[in-house]
Amino acid sequence: MLNFKVNLIKNKKLLLVILLIFNSIFSMKAKQYHTYPDSIKKEVELALNYFPQLEYVNITFKFKLDIKKSTMQAQPDFKSLFTPRAKRKYYIFISEKFKISGQEFKTVHIPSDIITGWIGHELGHILDYEERGTFNLIWYGIKYLYLENHIIDAERSADTFAVNQGMEDYILKTKDFILNHADIDQDYKKRIKKYYLSPEEIMQLVQNR
Repeated sequence: MLNFKVNLIKNKKLLLVILLIFNSIFSMKAKQYHTYPDSIKKEVELALNYFPQLEYVNITFKFKLDIKKSTMQAQPDFKSLFTPRAKRKYYIFISEKFKISGQEFKTVHIPSDIITGWIGHELGHILDYEERGTFNLIWYGIKYLYLENHIIDAERSADTFAVNQGMEDYILKTKDFILNHADIDQDYKKRIKKYYLSPEEIMQLVQNR
């Protein structure tokens, strides 16, 4: 009886070790799909936690010297559009600079929750892209370049995806930071108001969820 109990304890320990090894392997596999700078590791991983559908989607986060009229930008890798959907690759480009009252600051110095909200919005775009076929997504990109109404639809959809994933607190904090920061450029504020969901619309989405 004693030997039986000893063997049972040993087997339980062995099973625990095996489970820990498998958990480690699958965790590493998931992380291999997401590449990002260490400086925004916390914000990226936090935002990704709200998007389990993207766990095995290839996404690379990269800093860019400047992004015209925006702080972040999500786009597919064009070559990967002609591979099976499971092998698609995406980029989220992040502007290295952010202007407040005419002065340039490093984006990484913006409050953490604000960066998380921005990233959540971009992940909303990728979730949208994932639901589209190759030619639909190419046509989507062309319309984004040339049709203002389509830009509005695309940005509002990305906000909606992020809110439906449960990121409303971060999305609202990001909008509050931009719209109520006295020193942020007025043209940028106007763009946010024009193309993105308002705080009131976000709260309505939450109530209807």
